[in-house]
Amino acid sequence: MIRPASPDAVATAADLIRRGSVVAFPTETVYGLGADATNAVAVARIFAIKARPAFDPLIVHLHAPAQLALVATSVPPAAAVLSERFWPGPLTIVLPKAAGIPDVVSAGLPSVAVRVPDHAVARALLAAAGTPIAAPSANPFGYVSPTTAAHVEAQLGTQVPLILDGGACRVGVESTIVSFMTAEPALLRPGGIALEEIERVIGPLRLGADSARPSAPGQLPHHYSPRTPLEIVARPEDVPASERTDTALLLPWPDPAAHGFAHVELLSADGALTSVAANLFAALRRLDAGAHRRIVAVAVPETGLGRAIMDRLRRAAA
Repeated sequence: MIRPASPDAVATAADLIRRGSVVAFPTETVYGLGADATNAVAVARIFAIKARPAFDPLIVHLHAPAQLALVATSVPPAAAVLSERFWPGPLTIVLPKAAGIPDVVSAGLPSVAVRVPDHAVARALLAAAGTPIAAPSANPFGYVSPTTAAHVEAQLGTQVPLILDGGACRVGVESTIVSFMTAEPALLRPGGIALEEIERVIGPLRLGADSARPSAPGQLPHHYSPRTPLEIVARPEDVPASERTDTALLLPWPDPAAHGFAHVELLSADGALTSVAANLFAALRRLDAGAHRRIVAVAVPETGLGRAIMDRLRRAAA
C-alpha cells in the first residue's frame, strides 16, 4: 500500500520496522526495501520478497554517523574523512562488522556495508525506528531499480505492507561503494558520488574486489536488467536503418541521427549527466513495458557520474 510520507505514515512505518516487518521507503538514490538490521528474521523477509540470493550482502542505513559504533568495530581514518565529507549522501563504506549485525545482512562476510542517506523521509524513518535499517533496492532481484513508489508497487505489490511515497529519487542510481577491508581502499561499485570526488579527498583507490564473491551489493555481472534484451552502442548511427523499426533507443542527450526508431527515451535535454542518471531506471522501465524486440542504449563518457551510468548499462546488457 502506497501512502504519502506524512509524519503519521512515517510513524506507522517505524512501528512496522520495530515489530519485525518490512517497509519500502525513498532515498536520494533509489527506493529501498527495509527491515531492522539487528533482526535476522526480519532481514530474511527481504531476501524472500526479492528472491535475492543469500550470498549477496545488504547495505545498512544509519540516521547519523555517530551510529557507526552500532554496526562496525573500527573506522579507519580515511573512512572517517569520507563519512564527514559525503554523509548524508550516496556513499557506502564497507567496514569490519560489529557483533550486533546478523550474518544474514552481510552474507556471512566479516564486513558490513553502511551509509547515511540524504533524503528527508529516509532520515525521518531511521530516527523514528530507532534502529539501523538494512535495505537493498525495492524490486525483484536483478531487475531495474525503482525510483518512484509506483515502481515498487508495480513490482512487489501486496508483499510490502507499506510503501512510503517521497516522490521521485533525486540521484537515480545507487550509492558509490568504497571498501576499507584491505590496506588500500577499493572502489567496489561506482555510483552517486564520482570516483574523482572521492580520490580528491583520500587519494587513489584500487578498482574492484579481491574475490569473485560479492563483498557489497551490485557486483554481480548481470544486474539492473530489463526483460527486453539491451545492447550498448557508441552512437545512434551504429544501428542500421533496417533494424530501427522494432528497436527502442535510450538516448542520453539530443542527437539528430536518432530517427526511425520504434521509440526514443531522451534522458537529458541539456546533456547533464546528473539528469541522465536520475532518469535512467525510470526510462528503462518504460521501454521494457513496450513491445520492442530490443533496447539500444547510447553510451556516455566514463567520467564523473558517467562511470556509474555505464556500469549499470553494462550489467543490464550482460
